[in-house]
Amino acid sequence: MSALTKAKGFKKSKTGTYLSIGTTAFGAIGVAKQAKKARCEHDTLRLVDAVVSAAAIATGIALLLRELKRIGDDDVLLG
Repeated sequence: MSALTKAKGFKKSKTGTYLSIGTTAFGAIGVAKQAKKARCEHDTLRLVDAVVSAAAIATGIALLLRELKRIGDDDVLLG
């Protein structure tokens, strides 16, 4: 099994999905800092960018949670 095949398998695993959720959620910290700075500086364009980025993060996490549920449904040990 090649390293690429192993990496693709990990990405579709429960552990890989949890890791993806964590790294995506970690990105929210940067977006929160960006929004706070934009509010302090009254920078509307930067604030809009932060809001759009936050929406992308929320959507990404929702997709990952759906994938996690699908993986759980395929797991015979979970019933």
